[in-house]
Amino acid sequence: MLSAADVGRTIARMAHQIIEKTALDSADGPRVVLLGIPTRGTTLAERLAERIEVFSGVRPPLGSLDITLYRDDLRNKPHRPLERTLVPEGGIDDALVVLVDDVLFSGRTVRSALDALRDLGRPRAVQLAVLIDRGHRELPLRADYVGKNVPTARTEDVSVSLTEHDGQDGVSISAGSGARRSDPEEGGSGARRSDPDGNKGVVQ
Repeated sequence: MLSAADVGRTIARMAHQIIEKTALDSADGPRVVLLGIPTRGTTLAERLAERIEVFSGVRPPLGSLDITLYRDDLRNKPHRPLERTLVPEGGIDDALVVLVDDVLFSGRTVRSALDALRDLGRPRAVQLAVLIDRGHRELPLRADYVGKNVPTARTEDVSVSLTEHDGQDGVSISAGSGARRSDPEEGGSGARRSDPDGNKGVVQ
């Protein structure tokens, strides 16, 4: 559905949109912090920060936000390894925080992220950036920055591949359960099940 070149162009476009909407490169612009939701959301946040720096000369502070303990299905699912929450220097108080994830589906992952964010500080505002919005929302949430809107059936899987984890960039749709193999709430990135580099077992 999306080739490696498509993914690169999409991330670049999202970076331009973040610069324009937040005015982070202006003298009186807000302090913008990018927080990725592990695992691929963190990688996408890193790429967005790199592109934003190239286009604006400003590199936004970067961090990651583990949502494992804030999930609403925690009691009903097998043990999940903890990822790492990294808060950039200066924290998030009074900052404009942009949450970054790969796929937006039901919205439950985003709600968990908002709950986790509340325990870290009090940002000025929170925005959401996703590479793919596949629809089928169960909560009244929407993304501020969307790489591509992809109409899907609930029974389909959306898989986001990134070179850092999968050896190549790309997005594909396949018949399946309509959920990540490792995440029944959001539909995408089935390869997450075998991620070896999520700093598992560590939480801050």
